[in-house]
Amino acid sequence: MAGSWTAALAELGIELPQVAAPVAAYVPAKRVGDQVWTSGQLPLIDGTLPATGKVGSEVNAEDAYTYARQAALNALAAVDALVGLDNVTRISKVVGFVASDPAFTGQPAVINGASDLMKEVFGEAGEHARSAVGVAVLPLDAPVEVELVVEVAEGAEGRR
Repeated sequence: MAGSWTAALAELGIELPQVAAPVAAYVPAKRVGDQVWTSGQLPLIDGTLPATGKVGSEVNAEDAYTYARQAALNALAAVDALVGLDNVTRISKVVGFVASDPAFTGQPAVINGASDLMKEVFGEAGEHARSAVGVAVLPLDAPVEVELVVEVAEGAEGRR
């Protein structure tokens, strides 16, 4: 069942950002049946990356956790713009990519930034399957990128 997730965000003192403009040829989110799939979202804040580089060398893991949280917030903004956040019934999957120094193996702890946000906002409906993948480089030299797959209420019309 859908909840008042916008109220949950407000209670947490979290404001959804504007949807980040795509940096290539794609849309920020796409509805397929009762699911919304987001494109990979970077931790952009007002169109700017707060940091660039590899986690484990140029970016520390604690900051990368915060960036994963921001990227997830950007993904939620894309969902909200497409169907309205209050139409979400559950978070099904979080996929996180971490631009990693070759010796860095803490990708799961970094992507916890996204996962913890889902639990804070959605409670039990925020429990999800997840992948946390280390990669050589991400677009714009971002340290993290996050994708979401969410389930939406049947018959939810969404936004236009």
